[in-house]
Amino acid sequence: MSTDPSPFAGTLLGDTIAAITPRDAAAERAARERLDRMTKPPGSLGVLEDVAAQLAGIAGSCPAPLPAPATVAVFAGDHGVHAQGVTPWPQEVTAQMVANFLAGGAVVNAFAAELGAVVAVVDVGVAGRLEPAPFPAPELIDRRIRPGTADLAVGPAMTVDEARRAVEVGIEVATTLAPGSGCLVTGDMGICNTTPAAALVCAFTGATPQEATGRGTGIDDPTLARKIEVVARAVGRIPSRPATPEAALAVLAEVGGLEHAALAGFVLGAAATRTPVLLDGVIAGSAALVAAALCPTALEYALAGHAGAEPGHALALQALGLRPLLGLDLRLGEGTGALLALPLVAGAARALRDVATFDSAGVTEKGR
Repeated sequence: MSTDPSPFAGTLLGDTIAAITPRDAAAERAARERLDRMTKPPGSLGVLEDVAAQLAGIAGSCPAPLPAPATVAVFAGDHGVHAQGVTPWPQEVTAQMVANFLAGGAVVNAFAAELGAVVAVVDVGVAGRLEPAPFPAPELIDRRIRPGTADLAVGPAMTVDEARRAVEVGIEVATTLAPGSGCLVTGDMGICNTTPAAALVCAFTGATPQEATGRGTGIDDPTLARKIEVVARAVGRIPSRPATPEAALAVLAEVGGLEHAALAGFVLGAAATRTPVLLDGVIAGSAALVAAALCPTALEYALAGHAGAEPGHALALQALGLRPLLGLDLRLGEGTGALLALPLVAGAARALRDVATFDSAGVTEKGR
């Protein structure tokens, strides 16, 4: 990584990177100590003990506040690579699904309603026209950088400046939502957005297109072969894995999507505001690879909600060192898998806060 302490100086991206600091080690140690004194065998909550300690480190206090209310930000964008026939779905479905989010009719709306989470929809690059939603509806945040990316199969998906501005959209959304949210949740919508996600996974992990490219919405074998070939052409323009934040942004511009860029910024903004961010599927995973290359410390604030069915998701999580909380073979996106993991995160925080210790409960510990 770059030794330059101030990448992107004079920009919101640079200021955000500079504001990100590590989790509070003392609060994390206090959480570990309390977990060991609670009325349960040490370590018996497994991964949830790691989650509880991470939340304490993020908050800088033990116990940590409960991660509520949660807000899922669904970043939406279109992709020029649609012209390559990598999906049977028409591009206008992106705008139609945004309308569905705003009408409350999508799976993410149902899951959010069940959990008491808030949904915000961010247009960062939808190609189609969006109709005003009737009141009441989830908030539509208009931050469109351009109406979809260029075709990554034949050239850069966007300029480096557009990529930076899209990252900064995510930062702005995170810093706006964080003060009223105990947890931020990543969501996405964009027809054929698993194609740039696969390209990003290849570029940042060294995986091959065959390893990282999946069936997305359920494409047939000929379409999958075409999709792999498109990813290979795009990744072939990248000379090496990015070793500096500047190179990471250039790779994002070359093969990424506008919603991927915004999600990378969303992760950075969450870290800068010391707010936990719960990652969804392969789109969020590929975006987190970008965020980690821009500022490795940002990953300290991220949790992986689930292990999605796309092969690139597992590769991204392995490279990031993140362990998913659920494994349900989901491949919808929208933030759905992350939302389903939210009760586990909340349960870890509540246990750390509410469960008695052996001393306070008058329970005898095992012999030493």
